[in-house]
Amino acid sequence: MHRGACVITGVGPGTGAALARRFAAEGYRVAMLARDAERLAQLAGEIPGAAAFPVDVADLDALRSALARVRSQLGEPSVLLHNAVAGGLGSFESVAAEALEQRFRVNVTSLLVLAQELAPAMVAAGRGAIVATGNTSAWRGKAGFAGFAPTKAAQRILAESLARALGPRGVHVAYVVIDAVIDVPWTRKAFPDRPDDFFIRPAGIADAVHHLVHQERSAWTFELDLRPFGESW
Repeated sequence: MHRGACVITGVGPGTGAALARRFAAEGYRVAMLARDAERLAQLAGEIPGAAAFPVDVADLDALRSALARVRSQLGEPSVLLHNAVAGGLGSFESVAAEALEQRFRVNVTSLLVLAQELAPAMVAAGRGAIVATGNTSAWRGKAGFAGFAPTKAAQRILAESLARALGPRGVHVAYVVIDAVIDVPWTRKAFPDRPDDFFIRPAGIADAVHHLVHQERSAWTFELDLRPFGESW
């Protein structure tokens, strides 16, 4: 049973791949977007119903072209999951302005373009869902996050603006704050002494996002924060 098309940006080995597996298992035709063509091709071979669309979402013209190919091959998407992220640490003294602008392009401007390209068909159908994955930098600007937190805060506010504009027209927009270290190979190396319960599992994130997308419309969630049970907050 096909449930329509689902676009996922930022499909890497963690959350993006877990989202692709979760939605493909539910019968969606999944369009996986990311820069790494080789990794996408491998995932497309592993996940029935998933297709690779290599693209850098910061290249807005290339992103629009990729979305045109998605529509041509898979049909109009009813679900958009914006998981692409560009980040980096640094105080305001050390952050290059060009790096901050690039992160805005990946985290914020591409979400705007994705919504401009895909939301009209959702509105015409009277249904659809757009979910952006974020983190606690959307809530606060710590000293060492000057080159990243502003982009996540702007991303959250853009998502809220989209939710207010699109919700009354039948399109559910939500923002997921991931308050945890995601369990992927590089974080395991970075925190070698931490127990399994320290990490948030990508499959758990995917389950929560899947629930958001399929919420009954009289009880929609805009913001959902996720963390392991032992996380201090």
